[in-house]
Amino acid sequence: MKIATAAYPMDFLPDWDAYAAKITSWVAEAAGNGADLLLFPEYGSMELATLAGADVAGDLEASLHAVSDRVPDADVLHARLAREYGVHIVAASAPVFDPNIGPRPVNRARLFAPSGANGWQDKQIMTRFEREVWGVVAGHPLTLFDTALGKLGILICYDSEYPLLARALSEADLILVPSCTEALSGYWRVRIGSMARALEQQCVTVMSSTVGAASWSEAVDTSVGMGGIFGPPDTGFPATGVIAEGTLNQPGWTYAEVDIAHVADVRANGVVLNRQHWIEQLGRDVPAPIVQLG
Repeated sequence: MKIATAAYPMDFLPDWDAYAAKITSWVAEAAGNGADLLLFPEYGSMELATLAGADVAGDLEASLHAVSDRVPDADVLHARLAREYGVHIVAASAPVFDPNIGPRPVNRARLFAPSGANGWQDKQIMTRFEREVWGVVAGHPLTLFDTALGKLGILICYDSEYPLLARALSEADLILVPSCTEALSGYWRVRIGSMARALEQQCVTVMSSTVGAASWSEAVDTSVGMGGIFGPPDTGFPATGVIAEGTLNQPGWTYAEVDIAHVADVRANGVVLNRQHWIEQLGRDVPAPIVQLG
């Protein structure tokens, strides 16, 4: 398959038609370049708040509600584009007020297949800003999506920094990591996490990023990042583990051809077998005793 992962700038949009035109243009470009799977970033949907005006977009609480209210329309758009262009799309994640969760919003990524099937994944572990300032909460548990492209899991941004979450997705051929990071250090935390998860679970990880300035929002005012596609540095994959990477802070798609047969092969015949040997650490992961020397 061919994967396209986004370095996505958020814009202040005058109306719904401008949003629809922007998303359609991005999807058309990726599909026109032969992509089968398109990954948009975490919180890229915050630009939907601008449709309610600058005062709403600039207000932390009001922006959550404004975006959540627009998600159903955005889902209809993405579902239509997935069908029309024959691609799988992971839409930019968005705050969603889900009555089955409670009074506070979750951070939800939505997956659309060309068949018309769809699913969604909520973020599991919130950053300090999300939990202490914004009031975003953890949502429904992890899901593994069995698609025509292979088995896909989604770890939203900070979730990629937790190996046990990736282990819950250990049957995934690809783990998708939509991200939104405001500093270079944050970008590298998520990138290092994504590459570590590819190493541990012997799979492909795909990272997307928001990029650029969005001065109209206190929440996503600055974003640093780029697209990246990673694998285990082992049989069938680059020695660096980097299959493809974009250019820092440059908007656009990063592409890579990926054969998921290489995932099965490295899991069975790799130089090392991290995924198979995972269980051997259990029982050895007790706190190490302190031995005084000198």
